[in-house]
Amino acid sequence: MLALEFPPINEILRWQDVFPSFNKVAAISVLAALIASVIFIIAGNADGSKAPRGVRNFAEAIVEFVENQIIMPTMGSSGRGWTPFLLSLFSFIYLCNVPGIIPIIQMPATARMALPLFLSLLVWVVFIGVGFKHQGLGYLKNSLFPPGVPAPLYILVTPIEFISTFLVRPFSLTVRLFANMLAGHILLVTFALLTKELVQGDSVALIPVGILPFFMLVFLTAFEVLVAFLQAYIFTILAAVYIGGAAHPEH
Repeated sequence: MLALEFPPINEILRWQDVFPSFNKVAAISVLAALIASVIFIIAGNADGSKAPRGVRNFAEAIVEFVENQIIMPTMGSSGRGWTPFLLSLFSFIYLCNVPGIIPIIQMPATARMALPLFLSLLVWVVFIGVGFKHQGLGYLKNSLFPPGVPAPLYILVTPIEFISTFLVRPFSLTVRLFANMLAGHILLVTFALLTKELVQGDSVALIPVGILPFFMLVFLTAFEVLVAFLQAYIFTILAAVYIGGAAHPEH
């Protein structure tokens, strides 16, 4: 009889600490930051007089993607100054997501709440700071008392605007990234364990059945490649929308 034992949730989400307060998630986060930094440092030091190739060509493709697909649609040409921040955000999140499909590592750092929460709070601080920089105290007025609304409705609209703008935004950014990456990670672990139990179990008759969860595992792994990219893209484009909206309320 097949007896599949799913490991405790904490066991599939972390390695044993390398040393106190430094575990699997911390290691992936540090590596993601280092890899992104090395790529763009090498690209920046390449000879600009020659046609881009190798690392420089790859880095330029990422920069163009962030500018053309994230900044221009949300912030316009005036938002190009935010390219370094949004580029760093996109690259870091993507590199933290990808380890979820890498054998042995098999863990997206963003599947733990702390990292998405930190990134969301960072975006929250930035767009609020931008709002006050460009609008002064009028930022609160424009956010909480949108023009064109009949005065009596402000009793209802103002609390909703406060909650949605200053509370829900960082919460939704955090949960969207965390929940999607955690769900994908758990699905991969589930089908990997099911495949292992069916193929390596005592019953030879169950070995052919193990092909089914194995194909599902392959499909989900390919799907998680797309999810890793999409979640980095969605987080970054929402950050751009919030920053652009704080700088230009009319947008």
